[in-house]
Amino acid sequence: MEENLVTLAIHTYEKAQILKSVLEVHGIDAYIHSVNQFLPVGVRVRIKESDLPKALGIIEEMNNKDGINKALEEMNKKPMVLLPIDFSDYSLKACEFAFPLAATLDAEVVLFHAYLPPSFSTMPIGDVINHEGRTEESALELLESAKKNLVELESKIEGYISEGKWPRTKYRHVLREGVPEDQILGYAERHNPRVIIMGSRGSDKKDMDFIGSVTAEIIERSHVPVFAIPENINLNGFEDIKKVAFSTTFDDKDLIAFDKMMTLLKPNNVSVHFIHFENKDDRWAEIKLSGIKAYFQQNYPDNEFEYSLVPGTDILSAYDEFIHKNNIDAIALTTHRRNLISRLFNPSMARKMIFHTDTPMFVFHA
Repeated sequence: MEENLVTLAIHTYEKAQILKSVLEVHGIDAYIHSVNQFLPVGVRVRIKESDLPKALGIIEEMNNKDGINKALEEMNKKPMVLLPIDFSDYSLKACEFAFPLAATLDAEVVLFHAYLPPSFSTMPIGDVINHEGRTEESALELLESAKKNLVELESKIEGYISEGKWPRTKYRHVLREGVPEDQILGYAERHNPRVIIMGSRGSDKKDMDFIGSVTAEIIERSHVPVFAIPENINLNGFEDIKKVAFSTTFDDKDLIAFDKMMTLLKPNNVSVHFIHFENKDDRWAEIKLSGIKAYFQQNYPDNEFEYSLVPGTDILSAYDEFIHKNNIDAIALTTHRRNLISRLFNPSMARKMIFHTDTPMFVFHA
């Protein structure tokens, strides 16, 4: 039976043609209906219903980049995996996941390191004059130290590639002076990587890391999907991710997030367990979960799907119990970008999870 077509957007003829071209570059068949080149509006761009999640994600990215014309400029750019590093052990752990993923996406890995300038540190007023005299020298020392650490890291990377542990993937490094989270987010805004992969400290660290964690800040503020790799992860590499728990709040943006996740995990042939947290018995929530499962089972016939309505008010504990009971390899959830006050006094679930779990986590932004 021929699949139903749905209207994705209504544009002028010129913009409809551009959108059609962008969709087709991404492997989505698109059709223009009700064409009248003399009317300013009313041209419909239609696609197969099964392509709707992916197409919505493409449109969202185009909107984030100030329109269709900007998206066209980026169509021919090589995909990128952005890998912020600080030369710690958990940065190296993130590399274990970034290189195999980049190979499957035919993407370039960008090793990104940002360091704080000497002038950023706080000091007594009486020390300011002496400090200013040393600023330039200290900045050069920081730069040379970063370059030395990069040489050592790239030597390790080449060793793993030569031994066949990691695939041969194009990579390069970028050094920036400034606040790390601001530099990372600025670079991501300009270059639009497919995903940001970062190490995280995991559940055994103290609360003092809570506000200052760069990874947590990126999760809260990035428009790009983030994949956080805990230091104490039990998996050996990206290919070991076989079972994912996808947390849904029944938001329409979950369609976009899910398609982005499946694009990243396509080679793994993952099984997905949809979960929704509810502190009361809600028959309607279970019906919606069942419908979500049926929808994605139809559109992703090669993957296995399950769903669970998880009770309880302590979501962090419920996550722990669910992960261990169902042998979950990774978590996926969506979050909304919020202002500074909201982030400080009402941290998102994604931010709480980054300090609570040793399970890798995909975070997508609605």
